[in-house]
Amino acid sequence: MFKLTHKIPNTIFIAVSGGADSMAALDFLRKGRRVRVLHFNHGTEHAEEAQDCVERYCKENDIKISIGGLFGKECPKGSSKEDFWRKQRYSFFESESMGSLSGNWRDSPVVTCHHLDDVVETWLFTSMHGEGRLIPSKRDNYIRPFLLTRKAVFEDWCDRKDVPYVTDPSNTDTSFMRNYIRHKLMPHALTVNPGIHKVIRKKI
Repeated sequence: MFKLTHKIPNTIFIAVSGGADSMAALDFLRKGRRVRVLHFNHGTEHAEEAQDCVERYCKENDIKISIGGLFGKECPKGSSKEDFWRKQRYSFFESESMGSLSGNWRDSPVVTCHHLDDVVETWLFTSMHGEGRLIPSKRDNYIRPFLLTRKAVFEDWCDRKDVPYVTDPSNTDTSFMRNYIRHKLMPHALTVNPGIHKVIRKKI
């Protein structure tokens, strides 16, 4: 079951990529709440499949959805593609949630579906750069209520509730730093401390 860091408002935006994490969170949060989905298309080979999955789910469940994308923008030479995508994504989220066209949704919080595995990986990465940092549960207009929940819980939810999702093939590409940490460093960290997720959870 999901473990939440705090109570979630009744009117929210939710960032949905099409992966198991965000699709399970959407399926969980839409019941009893006014929900609007924000989906960002990164223009990758996987992107159209992900967008189709999110759109179909929203249509079947009568959920409002806004879609953004790179629209021809390219990552500057020498820059991190991960960082470029993140900035473009958050720019879209902010324009939708706080812009003049958001209507009576304006300033409703944006839920992102970061989970405990993300927190541990971020802590490991930042620790290797001198200061271990945790993903905050709240920042500006963003809330991250699932930081106490393991990734496997989201996957189990999708399997049990028959919630569709797509798996991005690039998640195994270790040229991306996040994937390198997840697939290369985390197994070693778990060898040193098998209970690292419990240790970090206490700090959230």
